[in-house]
Amino acid sequence: MSLRAPEFFAELRLPFPSGTTVGSTYYATPIAGAPLRLQISFTGTRYRNTYGGLRLAVVHSDRGEIDAVALSFADHGTFSHEGPTRQRNQLDTFNITLATPGQPSWEGADTTGLRDAIERYTSIWFPGAWTAKAPGRSAGRTALKAAAPPAPHSGARTR
Repeated sequence: MSLRAPEFFAELRLPFPSGTTVGSTYYATPIAGAPLRLQISFTGTRYRNTYGGLRLAVVHSDRGEIDAVALSFADHGTFSHEGPTRQRNQLDTFNITLATPGQPSWEGADTTGLRDAIERYTSIWFPGAWTAKAPGRSAGRTALKAAAPPAPHSGARTR
């Protein structure tokens, strides 16, 4: 069974025109002519053919890797829902040997949290490179609503 990495990276809808997938790794030059490159690969787990997130690395064309960060599927809500993938895989991972024939092993994953984290990370190293917005994504962000604090209990009882 294949990892189907090109499909996974296409699902992220990354806006880099120079981006390409080679094997299971995505490579891009977010700023044309700049010496910095972006490399995104899958992070393994202790189980064979099982992946728990993505590793982003900034690579200088002469000096090599400058910075890297791991983005776990768990921290970014990729598999936070219940569904068919949860019955086949470890929590917050996907295993390519357990995929339904004809479907990617990460079928049903919500990549929004990963994409947002990639956007934040690349905006630090590649300012202005993230110009294209994802199709179907709203331009504005919504604030998270905090839960109201519980009402204090009074000493009186009501009937």
